[in-house]
Amino acid sequence: MSKNYLKLIGARIRELRKEQGLTQEDVADKAKLNPNYYGRIERGEINVTIETLEKIALAMKVDIA
Repeated sequence: MSKNYLKLIGARIRELRKEQGLTQEDVADKAKLNPNYYGRIERGEINVTIETLEKIALAMKVDIA
């Protein structure tokens, strides 16, 4: 996967999180993810699995699409 796609996915997750007034720690806790790992996802530094995206979507109560 291209780094550009990873950054776009991370930016969209960050946008949704901020719209809800949540911190990275809030979402990481709700999704049962390490806060450092979650931060790397938002920054587009790592390739995230569909399973992890689903955890984040459920934590933020949004559709994974």
